[in-house]
Amino acid sequence: MNQTPQGDARTTESAEATEQPAHPRFTKPQRVAFVQSAWHRDVVAECRDAFLAEIEARHIARAHIDVFEVPGAFEIPLHVQLLAKTRRYTAIVAAGLVVDDHSVAETVIRALMEVQLRTAIPVFSAVVTPQQFRETADADFLRRHFASKGAEVAAACANTLLSLERLGGQVAAGIV
Repeated sequence: MNQTPQGDARTTESAEATEQPAHPRFTKPQRVAFVQSAWHRDVVAECRDAFLAEIEARHIARAHIDVFEVPGAFEIPLHVQLLAKTRRYTAIVAAGLVVDDHSVAETVIRALMEVQLRTAIPVFSAVVTPQQFRETADADFLRRHFASKGAEVAAACANTLLSLERLGGQVAAGIV
């Protein structure tokens, strides 16, 4: 008689509980632009790398992500607007670091929202605005923070694209 010892059953349950959640697949291919500022490139790169890892886990292939770099956060909105106007992308993500200048950060975020509303292309922001930034003391904290933001913005991007895909199907079917 084949019997599984109880310890093995618990191990199997534990392994199943730690597996990654299954993310829904898209019915149509998605193409995403990622626009990042070059100012403190090494810190902002943490966001990009985490974004790329998470977005692939959510079934958008790395080959369908185009990465663009601009000098600073202030230059992001114009680049995003031009990319949105191409209609090549189903979503655009912006990442940058604005230190202790809330007017610049507010201007960038407002401009990104305006692009999104004018073009109907979803635009996501991972523009971070710490009140101060001391390269020696704060860089490690900001790297971890940007890595977290990268995964969060990838989840938001994928979930929004899935929602818009479903909504588009409902509109086509005359439901909405």
